Amino acid sequence: MGNEREVSGYYRHPGSRLGYPLFLNGTKHFGYYRADDSPWLWSKALRRMEDKMGKTLALPPGARVLDAGCGVGDVAGHLAGRFGLRIHGVDLLDFHVATAARRARRRGLGHLLSFSRGDYAAPAFPEESFDAVYTMETLVHAAEAETALRQFHRVLKPGGRLVMFEYVRESDDRLHPSAAELFRQLNTWAAMPSFQRFTYGTLERLTSEAGFSDVRAEDISRHMWPMLKCFAAIARAPYAAAKAAGLHRHTVNSMSAVEFWRLRAFWRYEVHSAVK
Repeated sequence: MGNEREVSGYYRHPGSRLGYPLFLNGTKHFGYYRADDSPWLWSKALRRMEDKMGKTLALPPGARVLDAGCGVGDVAGHLAGRFGLRIHGVDLLDFHVATAARRARRRGLGHLLSFSRGDYAAPAFPEESFDAVYTMETLVHAAEAETALRQFHRVLKPGGRLVMFEYVRESDDRLHPSAAELFRQLNTWAAMPSFQRFTYGTLERLTSEAGFSDVRAEDISRHMWPMLKCFAAIARAPYAAAKAAGLHRHTVNSMSAVEFWRLRAFWRYEVHSAVK
């Protein structure tokens, strides 16, 4: 990803090592809610977001797919089990890869899933290796999204699909200076340099410049907000205490939950898709 040290530091931080397993069983993406869902039924919402990914990929069983930034492999596992996809996941963190492999074996999906440690911006695969590539809230961590997008294009077969579930935001010149500074702090401390760059329309432009066609974006923020609201409620007290002590940089996940909920009018959760 180019900022491997920063990304590894964020995910190795105690707040991430403890928080993600405690609240989401290690999964590292938001859920998708319907109008009648309880906001606290996180597992159901997580699986529905993964279903949204599978339906957007729209691939036949057996298609070969690259999961760019696979984490502990929950997205890959769900897509393999429900849609029959053959998925190779790449992640920077060795403990993510080890966990993903264990979970695949436990699910009986070893014949469909494989994982390796590596940088998705420099994937060690030949040209035209995959029918699709996806990111689930991981391109925001890329130091140079352009490089990653060009590599995604390289490893895709002609007609292959790129699907990215990512965050985009309002430009600084349309924000109050204090809000712009909060975005800068959060994106620096959570190792998300591309989210800092992904002002509205930027990801579509970069995807087109990387050679993709039929570039589309769908705003599904309202379907994600219930989970973010829950996180903000849980994080409010610890964040307030850390902020009062001047230690909020060390509780970036709590800070992110509270401040991104407060600033939700100025950023979006979007589904991006394109074709090689």
